[in-house]
Amino acid sequence: MTDVQENVVNNDTEIPLSVDGVIESNWDEVAESFDDMKLKEDLLRGIYGFGFEKPSAIQQRAIVPCCTGRDVIAQAQSGTGKTATFTISVLQRVDASLHEVQALIMAPTRELALQIEIVMRALGEYMGINFHACIGGTNVQDDRRKLEGGVQVVVGTPGRVNDMIVRGHLKTDHIKIFVLDEADEMLSRGFKDQIYEVFKTLPNDVQVVLLSATMPAEVLDVTKKFMRDPIRILIKKEEITLDGIKQFYIAVDKEEWKFDTLCDLYDTVNITQAVIFCNTRRKVEELASNMEARSFTVSFLHGEMEQSERDLIMRQFRTGSSRVLITTDLLARGIDVQQVSVVINYDLPGNRENYIHRIGRSGRFGRKGVAINFVTSNDERTLKDIEAYYNTEIQEMPSTITEYF
Repeated sequence: MTDVQENVVNNDTEIPLSVDGVIESNWDEVAESFDDMKLKEDLLRGIYGFGFEKPSAIQQRAIVPCCTGRDVIAQAQSGTGKTATFTISVLQRVDASLHEVQALIMAPTRELALQIEIVMRALGEYMGINFHACIGGTNVQDDRRKLEGGVQVVVGTPGRVNDMIVRGHLKTDHIKIFVLDEADEMLSRGFKDQIYEVFKTLPNDVQVVLLSATMPAEVLDVTKKFMRDPIRILIKKEEITLDGIKQFYIAVDKEEWKFDTLCDLYDTVNITQAVIFCNTRRKVEELASNMEARSFTVSFLHGEMEQSERDLIMRQFRTGSSRVLITTDLLARGIDVQQVSVVINYDLPGNRENYIHRIGRSGRFGRKGVAINFVTSNDERTLKDIEAYYNTEIQEMPSTITEYF
């Protein structure tokens, strides 16, 4: 490691924190429109072509500082427009005429990395920039070939990115921006050592952009070690809109009655596409099997499936050939399926942060949606905790539920 990087890694900059683990903002400039951000014309064309009209709260505050080259730490929940915040910033900073990797984005799951790549391709459609998703479960030789072919932006998961750097296929000398998405999730999964190994190979003046929903000790440790006097931007929980999502609960006396309740719900309402969340792989498979036995067409997904199978299932769901997707929290973050009309929490999430990630599958960034929670007597305290945490009210599902579909 060079002397400069040694200094960065040992940098003990204190990030001001409040008692409940949120950072203190030190940036208050707001750009009301994308036109006010001094973005490249071809990038603006892609932004408006993608269907964005007005930037969200995080986009209004974070895109401009991310484009300056300064280190940025942004704290905001999923569903607030975070992915577009850093993808727009990366696209603004990449030089299309230089055919070297200039931006590296890391995410905790393969699905999220692929989702980010899809968004980047759409936003950068008119820019002539080459992208590659560098993720586990795919052919290493394909990665090597792609990386030798002039890729400028790499989105990946820590294991495969690290492997490609060690093998010498992913050259890091021209990387100017390094993005860690869902940093709280990444670091709690134990990726810290791999991220550190990657960071050691990057140029001294690399810009670090870190996005996180919560600020646990692991994230703060990274901000101290990897970042120089970062711009800090906090979008408070109260600014996270749940307005577009109608939230209900159904009281289910016993766990074993949930399945019949689900079938009754399907008989009552016309659901175009739904994501159903369960807390365990076993429950996911069991529910899929029971629904198929009742002639429902369903797909299911969990972390122990082969990547090729996961990709195929997501493709089928995105195109609408599968209407019900049953999954664990693997999909709770960052997956945007436009036509999802309802999210069903067959099990309430084990941690309250995942609630917003799950129900954000519907009503993404201003779209309408419905979230239905199955609540047993054991879940009542968890439900109250979620309501208090998000300052929201989850009402019992009314008999007029059909009006919402």
